[in-house]
Amino acid sequence: MNGFELYNTTRLVFGEGKVNQLGELIKPYGENILLVYGGGSIKQTGLYSKVKQQLTSIGATVEELPGIEPNPRLTTVNKGIQICRQKNIQFILAVGGGSVIDAAKAIAAGALYSGDVWDFTIQKATINQALPIGTVLTLAATGSEMNGGSVITNWETKQKRTMGSKLLYPKFSIVDPTLTFTVPRNQTVNGIVDIMSHVFEQYFSQTPSTPLQERFAEGILQTVIENGEKALQNGKDYDSRANLLLAGTYAMNGTLPTGVEADWATHVIEHEVSAIYDLPHGEGLAILFPNWMKHVYKERLEKFVQYSIRVWNVNSLGKTDNEVALEGIEATRNYFTRIGAPATLTEVGIDDSHLERMANEAVQFGAIGSFKKLTKEDVLSILHASL
Repeated sequence: MNGFELYNTTRLVFGEGKVNQLGELIKPYGENILLVYGGGSIKQTGLYSKVKQQLTSIGATVEELPGIEPNPRLTTVNKGIQICRQKNIQFILAVGGGSVIDAAKAIAAGALYSGDVWDFTIQKATINQALPIGTVLTLAATGSEMNGGSVITNWETKQKRTMGSKLLYPKFSIVDPTLTFTVPRNQTVNGIVDIMSHVFEQYFSQTPSTPLQERFAEGILQTVIENGEKALQNGKDYDSRANLLLAGTYAMNGTLPTGVEADWATHVIEHEVSAIYDLPHGEGLAILFPNWMKHVYKERLEKFVQYSIRVWNVNSLGKTDNEVALEGIEATRNYFTRIGAPATLTEVGIDDSHLERMANEAVQFGAIGSFKKLTKEDVLSILHASL
C-alpha cells in the first residue's frame, strides 16, 4: 500500500426531504446566488419551485444559468463566469446531475481567475481560489457531489478535459433518493455504468497489499449490480435508488484510491470519443471498458480472477485462471447489455473515421493508465475492438 492523504470537506446531507434544509445551508455563504441547472426537468418535477422557495426564505438575490449540456460546454461555463463577475455572485448552487455540478465547479474556478478557465484543463494554470458551491443532486452517476473534479468540453476544438482542486469540493451536497424517481431509464442505465466504471478505474491497480480498498470496491460493485436492476424495474423503489446514490458518492469521494495507484485510461479514451460525437459518458464507458479489460487483464491476471470470483461469483472449479478472468469480463459485458447499455461504437453511429485522431489526443501527454501503460497503438487496438 502506498502512502496517502485523504481530504474531504463536503457536508453530505442524505435523505428524503433534505432540500428543506437548503436555505440554512446556503445562508453562511452570502445572498447573491447563481443557480445552475440543466434542461428544465427540475421545473417539471417541482424541484425548481422548492429550491426557489428556500432561496427566497433567506432573502437571496438569484441569477440563473439554465441549459447546462450533458457534456458541459466551455461556452456555457464562460456565460456563468460572466454572470458571477457582473452580478457579484457569492455562491453557486448546482441543481442536477454530474454535468451541472461539473459546470458549476468550472464556473467557480473561472470567476476568480483573470485568464481563460480552459487554462486549468491544459495545466497552464493552477486553481488558487474559487467561489463556494453547493449541490442538490438528481442523478446517481458521477460522484461529483463529493469531490473536487470537473470535466468540460471545448466544442469548437472537439476536446474534453478535466480540472480539479481541493477548492472545488462542494460545501454541502443534498442527496435525496426521491429526487431520482423520475430519472429516465436510459439515464439510470448510464449512471449505473458510470459508477461501476469509476470503481474499475481504482480497483484495477498494480499496487500490492490493498485488501481493504479492494473489499470497499467490490462491495460498491455488488451493491450497484444488485440495486441497478431493481431501480430499472421500479424507478420509485426508494431503497434501490438510495443505494445507487450512496454507491455513486463513495465511488468518487476519495475513499477507494487511498494508498492505491489508480488507472483512468478508459476515461481518457472515452473523453476523446464523446468530445467528437457528444456521446453520453455512460454509453461510451459501457462500450469501451470490457474491451480495455480484455486488452490488459494478463498484466495482473490474479486481480481479474479475484474480480470474477468475488464480484460475479464465477465458479473456478476445473478452470484455468485465464478462463476465470475472461468469464468475469464477459459477465461485465453481459450485465451492461442486460440493463440496456450499448456494446459497440457502431450501435451508437460511430465508425472508424476519427479513431486515429482519438488515439493521438488520448496520448498527447504520453502513455496513459497505470495498470498497463497504453501507447497510441494500444488505444487504437481498444477502439478497433469496440467498433
